[in-house]
Amino acid sequence: MPKDDFSLDEARRIALAAQGFADPAPRGAVDRRALRRVLARVGLIQIDSVNVLVRSQYLPLFSRCGPYDPALLERAAYGRGRTLFEYWGHEASLLPVELHPYLRWRMERAKRGLGTWRHVAQLIGEEPQVLKRLRAAVAQRGPMAASDFDGARGKGSWWGWSEVKVGLEALFWCGEITTAYRKGFERVYDLPERVLPRAILELPAPSEEDAQRELVRIAARATGIASERDLRDYFRLDVAGARARVAELVDAGELQRVTVRGLRGERYLARDARLPRRVDASALLSPFDSLIWARARTSELFEFDFRLEIYTPQHKRIHGYYVLPFLLGDRLVARVDLKHDRQAGVLRAHAIHVEPRAKRAEIMPPLREQLERMAGWLGAGRVALGRSAAT
Repeated sequence: MPKDDFSLDEARRIALAAQGFADPAPRGAVDRRALRRVLARVGLIQIDSVNVLVRSQYLPLFSRCGPYDPALLERAAYGRGRTLFEYWGHEASLLPVELHPYLRWRMERAKRGLGTWRHVAQLIGEEPQVLKRLRAAVAQRGPMAASDFDGARGKGSWWGWSEVKVGLEALFWCGEITTAYRKGFERVYDLPERVLPRAILELPAPSEEDAQRELVRIAARATGIASERDLRDYFRLDVAGARARVAELVDAGELQRVTVRGLRGERYLARDARLPRRVDASALLSPFDSLIWARARTSELFEFDFRLEIYTPQHKRIHGYYVLPFLLGDRLVARVDLKHDRQAGVLRAHAIHVEPRAKRAEIMPPLREQLERMAGWLGAGRVALGRSAAT
């Protein structure tokens, strides 16, 4: 791509291609190869507990490939011969097991009380015997959830978390335990050597600098074109470290400094980034999809200001409780407030808010098609449009 100046439309198409939205749909059933291809694009998948529609980690593969058996992701994350593991990537994330060595520096920092939550760091520093006791229990009895321990119920402390739950979280941060599987949404922990592939655990840990460089490299590939802030945020790296790694990748020719007309500041183009002539995507996106989780970048590239209103009082919400942006072509054209009413077997679209630049008559047919596909995937018998969604 022999240029260093891009229009906003071009930057948007580069970003969409990097995230897999310019890839052809899988032929036949969505299988492990399709999952690997999506992970190769996005690098990691963010986990979230909200289940009013479906938990967020199941949506990125659907958005890019269409309906699939959720057991595919569950086997990859929690089955024998797993190819994914849970750790802190962007937020709580599912990551390819090959990235485990590249996150051990974060685990080592956590053991020193660095880079983690204040209460976790405090427990690591002040109560090492609690961590030893909890790890020994998991080693002896495993796999164990927090609820399997005596005294696991909190008493109004941090998020109502007990010392047991904070301690298990600390061990998780430190890489001393990992997620064996989930019971509902509760983590069930075990020792890494009983869960993760031995070949992965036996790999030597790269230096902190080499590991961070690889994470920035993955972030660059997943974003296509991005600011330094966006590259840093993808794996939540610190400012100084990310800035140094970005500069090193520029010197190595893996990143190119470019500008995007209409946007302030320098951007970085991944060496293998693609600029398709057009993107014909049609997808409902999780609020935590890696295409849009950087809200400032979403605003810049798509001219789409998006924020979660889950914690906003109902009477103050503008777009709804659990809102999915709708991607059509290379633009975010609408917001859909969705709920899977499992008892009634209905996918409810409470509201559809069309963006000012979009035409409702043009977006409703493809949006209805996506809603029907999602309903079928979720096992809902029909789609019901609320009054504000139907008009």
